[in-house]
Amino acid sequence: MNLRLLSKVLGLLLSLESLALVACALFAVYDDGLRSSASGALFFAALTALLIGLFMVYLGRGKFDRVPRREGVMIVGFAWLVSGLIGAVPFVLAEPGLTWPEAFFESLSGLTTTGSTVITDLEAWPRAILLWRSVSQFLGGLGILVLFVALLATLGAGTKSLFRNESSFQASEVSHAKIRDTAILLWRIYLGLTVVCILGLKVLGMNWLDAISHGLTCVSTGGFSTRNESVGYYSGWETGLAIEMWIILFMILGSLSFLVYVVLLRRNWQRFRREEEGKWYLILIAAAVLVITALRWGMEGDDAGASLRGVIFTVVSIISSTGYGTVDFEVWPVSTHFVLMGLMLVGGCAGSTAGGMKVSRLLLLMRSAHQEIVQAFRPNQIFRMQVNGNSIDDRGRAQTILFVALFFLLALFSMLVVSILEARHGLDFETLVSCVVTTLGNTGPGFGEVGPTDNFAELRQGTLVYLGLLMVMGRLELFAFLVLFVPAAWRKY
Repeated sequence: MNLRLLSKVLGLLLSLESLALVACALFAVYDDGLRSSASGALFFAALTALLIGLFMVYLGRGKFDRVPRREGVMIVGFAWLVSGLIGAVPFVLAEPGLTWPEAFFESLSGLTTTGSTVITDLEAWPRAILLWRSVSQFLGGLGILVLFVALLATLGAGTKSLFRNESSFQASEVSHAKIRDTAILLWRIYLGLTVVCILGLKVLGMNWLDAISHGLTCVSTGGFSTRNESVGYYSGWETGLAIEMWIILFMILGSLSFLVYVVLLRRNWQRFRREEEGKWYLILIAAAVLVITALRWGMEGDDAGASLRGVIFTVVSIISSTGYGTVDFEVWPVSTHFVLMGLMLVGGCAGSTAGGMKVSRLLLLMRSAHQEIVQAFRPNQIFRMQVNGNSIDDRGRAQTILFVALFFLLALFSMLVVSILEARHGLDFETLVSCVVTTLGNTGPGFGEVGPTDNFAELRQGTLVYLGLLMVMGRLELFAFLVLFVPAAWRKY
C-alpha cells in the first residue's frame, strides 16, 4: 500500500473542500457579520480542512505518475468518510448546533446527495449553513472525485481507477486517454445545467439564496431545501406550478446518464440511437404516474386531474432520488406506498447523479431472467444480451446479479441492525424498512416516522452513524466501500 500517495490525494481533496467552505464563510460574513456563529464555524472548518490537507500533502510529497487500482479503491472509500467528518464541523459549531453523530449524518447526507435530515426547523439555522448544505450536495452530486480528476492532471493515467470506482460512471465507454477530458466535459455539463436551473428559479420568483440552493440540490438530485415545507412552500405562489415543472425537468435531467450528454455534444448519433436506459427510465416514470393516479382515483375517489400534479412531482422526486416534497404521500393508499418503495429501489440511470440500483441493472436482470427461463426449455438456444448497444458477457451478468443480491442482503442485515439499535424506541415496521431503503438508495424521505413531513431526528445517535455509512455504501454502489473491509481482496492487486 502506497501510503504517501494515499495521503497526498486525500490531502488535496480536503484542500479542495476547504475552498467550498471558505466561499460559504464569506457569504456568512456578508449575511450575518464576522462574529456570527455561522461565519466562525465555517471559517474554522475551512482552516481545519486546509491545515490537515496541506499536512497530508506534505507527508505524501513526491511525484506519482499513476494511481494503482488498490490505492484508487482506498482513496474512493476514505474520501467520502474524511470529507464527511470535515463537513460536519459547521453543523456542530454553528447555532443552534447538532451533536457529532447528528452532524456526521447531516454531512454525509449532503455529500452523498441522500437528502435525509435531522434538522427539525431549517429556518432557525443561519442561511450560510443552509447554503453549505446545498454546496455539499452540489459537490457530491457528480462526485467530488470526478471533479478532482478533471482539475488535477498530475495524477496522470492512474485517474482511471478513481473514475471507475467513483459511483456508477461507465468508464468502459471512455478510452483510457480521454478520462480527464471526459471528466472536464462532465463537469461543464453539470455546471451548465445547474446555472440554467438557478436562473430559471430566480426568474420564477425565488430570491437568490433559495434559487441557488435549490438549483445546486436539484441537478445533483440531492433534495436539501431552505424551507421546512421543501418545494411545497412555493406551491401556493402564482408561479408555483411553473416552479414545480421547472424543478421536475431538472430532476429528470440530473437523473439521466451524463455520458448521454457527452455523446450528444460529440455528435455521436449512432451511440445516441442505441441509448435505451434513458428511454425505459422515462417509460417507468410515466407508468408509475398512471398507476398511482389510478390507485388514488379507484380507492379514494380523488379527482385524477387534481391529484396528477402532486403525483408527477412525487414520482419524479422519488425515482430520481432527489427527495423534494410538495405533498404528504403517506396519506395516499397503502398500495401506492409499494409503488413508491419500488421506485426508491430502482433509482435513476447509471452515470447520473441519482441513487438506487439503476435502471440499466433492472434491464439486465430482467433480460437475464428471460434468458434463463427460455434456456430451461431450449438449452441449445444462443442469446446475445445487450444494454445500450453494449454486449454483456457472463461476467457482467454475474456482477449485476451479485450486486442486486448483495443490495438486498445488506438491506435486510441493516434492518436487523437498526431494529437492535432502536429496540428501546420501538420503530414500526414501515419506518424500519423505509429508513434503510432511503439511506441505502440515497433517496431522502421515507415512510412512518421518517416520512415526508418528519425527519430522522428521533433516531438514536448510533443509528444515525450507521445510516450515514449506508449512505456512503449506496453512493459508491457497495463494492468500492465494502472492499475496505476485505483486505484479502485488495492485497491481491
